[in-house]
Parts: sequence; structure tokens; C-alpha cells
Amino acid sequence: MTQVDAKSVEVIAPNFKRRLSGVTSTIVRLVPLQAQEIAIATAGSGLPAELPHLSATQLLTMPRKGPHGARVWHARRNVEMLGGLLLKKLLGKKLKLLFTSASQRKHSGYTKWLISKMDQVIATSAKGAAYLEVPAQVVHHGINMRDFAPAADKAALRRSLGLPEDAILIGCYGRIRAQKGTDVFVDAMLEILKSHPKAVGVVMGRATEKHADFERELRARVAAAGMQDRLLFPPEVPVWEVAQWYQALDLYVAPQRWEGFGLTPLEAMSCAVPVVATRVGAFEELIAQDKTGKLIEAGDIAQMVEAIDAVLTTDGRLEQWAAASRQRVAAHFTLAREAETLISIYRALLQQ
Repeated sequence: MTQVDAKSVEVIAPNFKRRLSGVTSTIVRLVPLQAQEIAIATAGSGLPAELPHLSATQLLTMPRKGPHGARVWHARRNVEMLGGLLLKKLLGKKLKLLFTSASQRKHSGYTKWLISKMDQVIATSAKGAAYLEVPAQVVHHGINMRDFAPAADKAALRRSLGLPEDAILIGCYGRIRAQKGTDVFVDAMLEILKSHPKAVGVVMGRATEKHADFERELRARVAAAGMQDRLLFPPEVPVWEVAQWYQALDLYVAPQRWEGFGLTPLEAMSCAVPVVATRVGAFEELIAQDKTGKLIEAGDIAQMVEAIDAVLTTDGRLEQWAAASRQRVAAHFTLAREAETLISIYRALLQQ
């Protein structure tokens, strides 16, 4: 890890979970940008070596005050809120406690208690803010539009990925499980493939051991329909290779039954790929209905078939929505915008 001098740190972004998660990805994306404008450091494990970092020993022994008084402790999980509280109350560190909530569910009594101890709360969506019992500022996640950009040569890219060059490619990426609605996508695509001979579906992601039977059942459905060559299950790729799989698509589908925020529609839209998505997570805030995609009810196969069919059968729609999708991300959902908004919150807290 790139250890920094604790005395100079103004903001600490803890990551107290070893396994890769959406929260970890958020920290990895944001901190390098934020570090250009403010003295921020990570803490915890499971992070790239190049990020500015404070060790556990440094956290415990750092000066009580930061370079200008308090430091901001930006927690994104319960365990990180607790860690900030302990540093503040037991060790006397002068901290301003900030929490970002990405969930859309009623919180437990313990979580509510932790949140009540925070100096400020952020929600990643308006829907998420509605579940909180304290005031919250909405700060949407953003996308690095340089990495997630349209392909210069889509046919060549598809060739390199082993995908059919002249197909209408419709993708669904992420964890393979019922909560993510992968089964709804598969069932809808089996209908779409019958009426759209050029269409090809791509399901890419990983099923954890708990959901391995679920994935096997989906593959069996595809095989029973004789669609193995048109509904593909390529192996999951590393995070740094994901962008090109979006770039190869014509249409993306986010079929989730439940979602906290959900970055995949933004990743697709930034690559100029329109999206059909369910009304969960922040999707209603991300997608402009009938301009960059279609919003449907979660778990409804018939609605998904109808929405995909409408996009594919209307002349010029894919092209129009593709351009509008990237424009919408550029206007509202860039990573730079997210980083700048958070930095302004940090600075306001440091001045209190």
C-alpha cells in the first residue's frame, strides 16, 4: 500500500471488507480523482496498492486533530460507521462522521442508531433517501466516460471477443441470481430470439456457490430451447475488461428484482448503449423514459419482451437512443461530478 503521512490527511475513506463489492469499487474509482483536490486516504483491506493509504496502526496513533482541525471519516457500511465512532469517542480523534447509504430498505434498529450518530448523511438515490429517518443529500454515482466510451470499430471489437459481428447484441451483466432477475432476462430473450432472427443475447457474470443450481437451470432452459448459439454465457471477465463488453452491445437489459443503486445502466449508457431496466434501485433516476431506454416493472417477462421488441422494431430508435444515452451520462452522471460534489461536502464539514 502507498502509505501517507497521517498528519496531512483531511479525509479518510475506510473499506472494512475484504471481498470485492460495489462499495469497494466506488472507493477505488473515486479516491484517485479526489486525491488530486484534497488530502484523502483509504484505510482497511482489499484495495489497490497505488491508493493513498493509512495502516491500522496509523489510524490508532494519528494526531487527534487533522491539518486544519477535524478530519472527515466517510463510512459506507455499518462496520465503518462503528469504526469512526470508536475512533472519535474512545480515542478522542476529532472526526466529522459522514455516511453514504446506497440501500433501499428499512434499516435495523442498530443501523438507525449508527446513522443517528453521523454528522451528515448521503443517499445515492432519491428512493434510498426516502428510507432514511434523517435528512440526506442525494449524490448519484458517476461513470468514468473515458473508460466507458463507444467502440471505435464495433465489428472489430466483436471479432476480438468472439461475438457475432452482424448480430443485434442484447446483454445482461452482473451476478447471476434471482435477485438480479437473470431468469427474467433469459425467459424474455428466449421469446425475443424467436421473432428476431438477428438478435443474440449475452449473459455474463458469476454465480456464487449458493446460486450455482440457479445458473445450471438457466443454461438447461436455453439448451432445451435449442438456443445455445444465440443466448451466450461467456465467462466473467476482470473489472478492467468489462467496458469492452458493453461497447460490443446494441441494447442492455437491467432485469433486477431489487437493487441498491445499480451502476450497470450507466456503464452501458456511457458506451452509447440504450437500456431496458426495471423500476428498482436508482434506475428511474438514471434512465430517461422513451429517450434513453424503457422502464418496466420488476419480474414481468411479458413487459420485458414487449419493451425489447418495441426498441428493435422501431426504425432508427437504437441509433437515436444510443446518442441520447451518452449525452445524458455526460450531463448528469460523470465520475468527476460525483467526486467534486463529495469534495464540496468534505470541505463544508471541515469548516464546521
